[in-house]
Amino acid sequence: MLKKLFTRATLIRTLSSILLVIVALVTLIAGGNLLFATMLAVSLIGQYELYRVISMQKSFLGFSGYLATAGYYLLLFLDLHGYSMPLILAFLIVLMAVYVFSFPRYKAGEICHVYFGFFYVSVMISYVYQIRELTNGVFLVFLIFLSSWICDTCAYLVGVMAGKHKLAPKLSPNKSIEGSIGGIVGAVLLGALYGGVFCENLAGAFRDPSVGCAIVCGLGAVISQIGDLAASGIKRNYEKKDYGHLIPGHGGIMDRFDSVIFVAPAIYFLIQYIK
Repeated sequence: MLKKLFTRATLIRTLSSILLVIVALVTLIAGGNLLFATMLAVSLIGQYELYRVISMQKSFLGFSGYLATAGYYLLLFLDLHGYSMPLILAFLIVLMAVYVFSFPRYKAGEICHVYFGFFYVSVMISYVYQIRELTNGVFLVFLIFLSSWICDTCAYLVGVMAGKHKLAPKLSPNKSIEGSIGGIVGAVLLGALYGGVFCENLAGAFRDPSVGCAIVCGLGAVISQIGDLAASGIKRNYEKKDYGHLIPGHGGIMDRFDSVIFVAPAIYFLIQYIK
């Protein structure tokens, strides 16, 4: 079992993870324009990677998706959140207009893919920035990564050491039920510990920070695994192993942020309700 944990691939993956954690800490703590620029870059790169899987990364429709992302983030930067939903709807209408007036140049599936890429990547992951902008957001935003990256790490370690029963063999053969449970438990425990350590800073968000963070991280961990498997499903549909090669040992931005994409908006709204 220990040999499995100290392979070259595992070492590369671990070192990349450490570097990612450092970058995440710097940008999340700094917040503001640095985090905004980072999330915009992550969104555009992730969107490009997804469009590349479906061979639309350099098409006219693909560029329209990048433009929609830029417009959406501009609204966030100007604190015009009330206009974000009209823009999301307007982009769909524009895409349908292109589809209608250029028919039969584009297929309905291509229109759906481009819109999906914009919403799935850019809109959903933007909630990392939106949580950071909340009151005490510098402490709340780390719940996203406790729910996703910590869950992923714990699930990987438990899975390597004790995984026997496959979780979703057709989507991700290496993931196990034991690893999944280990990931959720790890996220809950670290969430409770995080809430206890920063209880004074999180008191405005939760009546009991330890319990609140444990609940949020537990639910977030479940959602993160769905997001991870969903991203794997897209790759399998198009017979791709990874979305890219930007991050050694992990693949592309989408391979590393696939769970964060789902967790960020979920935690944003969980905070509102649990509060």
